[in-house]
Amino acid sequence: MVDAIPRFHEHSPFFIVPLFYTLHRPQTVSASSSHKPIAGLLAALIFLGAANSPAPAPNDEKRISVYSAVATYTLPVVDRNGHEYIGLLEMLEPLGRVSARADGRHWKLQFNSIDSDFVAGKTRAKIRGRDWDLPGPFLIESSRGLVPVNSLSTLLPRFLGSPVNFHESARRLFLGDVAVQVTTRLDSANPSRLVLDFSAPVNPTIATEPGKLRMVFVRDPLMPPGNQPLSFNDQTITQANYAESNGAAELTISATVPLLATFTNGGRTITVGPTPQETTGGTPAAGVAPGGTPGTSATLPPASPRFIAIVDPAHGGDELGSSLSDTVLEKNVDLGFGRLLRHELETRGISTILLRDNDSRIPLNQRADAANGVHVGVYLSLHASSQGTGVRIFTSLLPLAGETKGVFRPWNVAQAPALGASQTLAATILSELQKHQFPAQGSRASVGPLNHVLLPAIAIELAPPKGNAIEQLASANYQQRIASVIADAVAAQRDRPGAQP
Repeated sequence: MVDAIPRFHEHSPFFIVPLFYTLHRPQTVSASSSHKPIAGLLAALIFLGAANSPAPAPNDEKRISVYSAVATYTLPVVDRNGHEYIGLLEMLEPLGRVSARADGRHWKLQFNSIDSDFVAGKTRAKIRGRDWDLPGPFLIESSRGLVPVNSLSTLLPRFLGSPVNFHESARRLFLGDVAVQVTTRLDSANPSRLVLDFSAPVNPTIATEPGKLRMVFVRDPLMPPGNQPLSFNDQTITQANYAESNGAAELTISATVPLLATFTNGGRTITVGPTPQETTGGTPAAGVAPGGTPGTSATLPPASPRFIAIVDPAHGGDELGSSLSDTVLEKNVDLGFGRLLRHELETRGISTILLRDNDSRIPLNQRADAANGVHVGVYLSLHASSQGTGVRIFTSLLPLAGETKGVFRPWNVAQAPALGASQTLAATILSELQKHQFPAQGSRASVGPLNHVLLPAIAIELAPPKGNAIEQLASANYQQRIASVIADAVAAQRDRPGAQP
C-alpha cells in the first residue's frame, strides 16, 4: 500500500508525494525589479552557495565587508551630514569581547581590555588613554555609536594592535593575512577554457549575460590579480576584468559564446568554458531570464526538429551527495551511471549532452540553464541512494499549467507546460522497468532544477537491486541494464507525436 502522506525522503533532497496525491501549489516569490529577461543567450543566474551566505543587499543599500581570521561579515553603511558612517560596536563585536554605554554626550566602549571614550559631535576620541583625531564628528543615535567610515584604517589598529588593509572606495576591509589570491591560465584546447586558481576555497555568486559571465565575491576576501584587464588572443574567451565596489569584488569573463562555470579542487579552482550546447553545435534558448532568483521568468524556446537528451549526474566536486558506504560516494555512482546512459542513448541515435563528465560541481541553476538552451528533448537528473531497492522516478510537483507573462513564464514554474510530457516519460520508464522485472516507483517532487526546466524533465534515483547490496548498486552491469531500459523509453518519447510541449 502506498502511503499518501507527503514526506521528505531520508537520502534525497526531494519533497515527495505519490503520483495520485495532490498538494497545493507552492507560493511564488516576487523577484526584484532589477532582474529583467535577457534575449538571445542563456539565462543570467544566481548560484546560492553555502546556507550561511548573506542575502544580497538591495542595489541602493551601502555596505562594508569585513574579512578576518575569526569572522567574515557585512555591515550596513549610513549617510550622515555628507559623510558615510558605520556602527563601531557592530564593527568590533565579531572580533572580541566588547561592551558600550552612553553617558550623556559621552559614549564609552571597551574592547577586550582596551578602554575608549567618544563624545557626540566631537572629532577627537580617547583610546588607550591617548587622543586620536577623527575625519568627521562622532555621532550617537539611540545609544548607538557611529564613526566615519574613512576613520577605520587609523581607528581599528588602535583596538586590534595590528595594521589593516582598507579598500576605502570599495568598502572592503581586510584584517590580518586573510587575502585570497587568484591566478588565471587559458587552456586553448578545443573548446577554449579559462582556469581560475584561488589560494583558498571561494563561493561566488555567478551570473551570465550576453557575452559575459560575472562572478561576484562578497564573503571571499579576493584581492585584485596582478595584471588587468587580462586580454587573451583567443576566438572564444577574450578578456577577464576585475572590479570591486560596495563591499564586493567582481570578476567578469568576456567571450563570444555563452559560458558555464564549474567548480573543482574543493572550490579552489573554477573553470569557465562554453556551455554544452555551444560545444555540441546547439542553439541557445531565446529570452531565458535570470535563472537563480525565484519568481523570474523563462521564455519558451521555438520548436526545432533536433531531439537532444540532457543527462545530468548530480553533485560533483566538494558536493559529495550521500555516503552510500564507507567507500562509495553518490557523486561517483551518478557520474558512472550518466556515462553508461549517454552510451545507450547515443546507440539509439539520440544526441546526448552529459552535463557533468568529470568530478566538478556545477551550480544548480546553471544545470537548468544549460537544459533550457535545448529546443526539443528531455532532461534527466541522476541520483543514487542506499535506501530501498530498484529505481525511483520523480517528476516536478507543479500544476499542469502556470501563470504566463506574455512569452515569459515565471522561473519557479517554468516546467509547468512540459509537465504532461514529463509524466508521460516517467510512466513509460516505469512500465519498461517493471516489464524487465526491476522494482520501480514513481513520485512527484518539489525540487530544483526540475521546476526550472522548460523541457520534459525527470529525476532518476538509482537504489540497489535488492536489500542493501551497495556493491551491486555501483556495478556497471546493473547500471547498464537500467540505462538500456531508460534509453528505450526516451527513444519512445522522441518518436511519439505531440510528446513535446
